[in-house]
Amino acid sequence: MTQPGVATNLELKEIASPKIADNELLIRTKAISINPVDVKTREGSGFFAMIKGNDPLIIGWDISGIVEKVGENVADFKVGDEVFGMVNFPGYAKAYAELVAAPALQMAIKPSNISFGEAAASTLAALTAYQVLVKTANVKRFQKVLISAASGGVGHFAAQIAKHLGAYVIGSSSENNREFVLSLGVDEHVNYKGAELENLVGNLDFALDAVGGENTERLLPLIKKGGMLVTIPTTLSESAAAMASAHGVNAQFLLVKSNGEDMAAIAELLSSGILKAHISKSFPFEQLPEAHIAVETGRSVGKVVVLLP
Repeated sequence: MTQPGVATNLELKEIASPKIADNELLIRTKAISINPVDVKTREGSGFFAMIKGNDPLIIGWDISGIVEKVGENVADFKVGDEVFGMVNFPGYAKAYAELVAAPALQMAIKPSNISFGEAAASTLAALTAYQVLVKTANVKRFQKVLISAASGGVGHFAAQIAKHLGAYVIGSSSENNREFVLSLGVDEHVNYKGAELENLVGNLDFALDAVGGENTERLLPLIKKGGMLVTIPTTLSESAAAMASAHGVNAQFLLVKSNGEDMAAIAELLSSGILKAHISKSFPFEQLPEAHIAVETGRSVGKVVVLLP
């Protein structure tokens, strides 16, 4: 990344191979997943301030690939293992590269029944959905759950995980993505542009806010007293926090964190077919800037990935 700004500021360059620490793996990357936070960071927001002092500056966090070297203190992986994971998030990962040094504790074995592209797609977005629904909200059977932006990267994983947990799942999206959202197994679809959401006032046990901003305050009245809302794009605004308090709703912001145990749980869901990654577009490594542009539109269904030879 030459400087913050447009996607063409991402340039392909040859650099030295990374050296690994005793607790790390050297992974030959086969696929990379592009997230909205990648785009924000490239533009100069997101995590740019955290990593801007590095030279060369390489962004990205989501990878799948093949283990090429194993650190001396690593026991659970060997050379040749196919792995996937979200590297050093939030932090500096240097994942847009053919070779990536990754802490072994953040990786998991890739299920044999999915491609490298599907594995890379099932990292930050799937981890976010898992950490929100399973570890934070503790969603249970028969609870009524709303997944906003259910056709998006986090949303399409969250809808599937919520159904697996036994919840009654309502997925919101545009009308154009209605059939895709219903194909995820949700019980009900609502068009976020219409008045259908307001029909749910006081009806929900939990809502995942994958949009942020005004959407947070729109969702809060839909949740029962004692229910919960988790927002993931940005921290809770003062007005949203006040509204949550007034409605008796536990509202909080969650930032996903790298976690190999959670990745292993996701691997099990992928292996059993309970969870499936939807890839709307894939690009070769040389066209990584074009992959950023595809995500930048905010109209991607599922995930956008970059494939390496």
